Amino acid sequence: MTIALSIRQARSLQLAAMGLLTPPPKKARKIDVLKTIHSMNMLQIDTISVVARSQYLVLWSRLGHYKNEWLDELLAEGALFEYWSHAACLLPIEHYPNYRFAMQNLELVGSERTALRLKTHRKQLDVLRKHVAESGEVRASDFERPAGKKGSGWWDWKPEKLLLETLYTAGELMVARREGFHRIYDLRERVLPTHLHDAPVPSQAELERDWTLAAVKAMGIATGRWIGDYFRHARRVPRPHPQALAEQGELIATAVEGFSQPAYVHRDHQSLLNKAAKNQLVATHTTLLSPFDPLVWDRERTLAMFDFDYRLECYTPEAKRIYGYFTLPVLRRGEIIGRIEAKAHRSDGVFDIKQLHLESGKLVDDALANDMADALADCAAWHQTPKVSISAPRSKLATALKARLKKTTASATSF
Repeated sequence: MTIALSIRQARSLQLAAMGLLTPPPKKARKIDVLKTIHSMNMLQIDTISVVARSQYLVLWSRLGHYKNEWLDELLAEGALFEYWSHAACLLPIEHYPNYRFAMQNLELVGSERTALRLKTHRKQLDVLRKHVAESGEVRASDFERPAGKKGSGWWDWKPEKLLLETLYTAGELMVARREGFHRIYDLRERVLPTHLHDAPVPSQAELERDWTLAAVKAMGIATGRWIGDYFRHARRVPRPHPQALAEQGELIATAVEGFSQPAYVHRDHQSLLNKAAKNQLVATHTTLLSPFDPLVWDRERTLAMFDFDYRLECYTPEAKRIYGYFTLPVLRRGEIIGRIEAKAHRSDGVFDIKQLHLESGKLVDDALANDMADALADCAAWHQTPKVSISAPRSKLATALKARLKKTTASATSF
């Protein structure tokens, strides 16, 4: 029998599975960082730093205040590794054998350029392999650009950087650790924990099944259309249809209000599903989300689940932007109620709110203003920019937030 869910019940189930239903219950520990990444299967890495980089912000949204250096330590200690998944990600080291399949089947998972470069740049790659083997850890900055040539952007890589990335994508090099935001590469056998050196690599069929089930479990509830986006390697690879997995008892089919196709729940979430159907999952968390948070990184899913049409405008010409350069969705008690554009002025200790946008129909009352102001103040304090400035255009929401922030922190500035 198919279980019927309202859209609100489905949202609560997804938020519970993704660690965003209720505020963090306790002070975060280092192990909580690792557990959170395990529950999501991955943590996307991004370079934009107008606020905390995405990998840190995603954890704050779930854990509250924690030490950013814990994430870097977990990579250096071998509890995590870096590789391509949904995008560039930090991944639990236990998942490494699955990604060996991707490394060994580059064309199959969409890395045709890397596969081609392994064939066309053999001599240069041999030189680089020998250099790393003999000299040890290496970073892209160890290599100089040709005289007179400057880079023109993030993807304008010098030849050695491109070759390092080739060997990294092929699995011959791993990221041993990071210094600042710079990758430190070394040979796989010197980075990978010994017990995984000879770990069996799954077959294509095993991997497809594993990633399908893992994606559904991580999302809490998912339609067939959303599954391939989670582990983007799987987009080109046929996988078991979720209905077949439901018939095998691995997934549970549900009918969600407004959806034209079934939505599936992992069997490990049976208890959450039962609670959702009885309205026993109550969303109480208010927080800011990274654009690369797994709750919102699939824009189609975000629209279907939360009726929130979200686009990142940092690559849009300024004159054509609607909401701002790098906007953060605002999650409040089970709904995404709007977005803000913020900038952390770290040297001045100021967390500036440059734009405030509520979704149509959202009313500004004391409860909403209090929840948002508390989330802003907490995020600012975690950034170590405790002075919250509201420089957004004057509005009812801006006025209400300023008043609330004055009461709670005495740190809001004048318009």
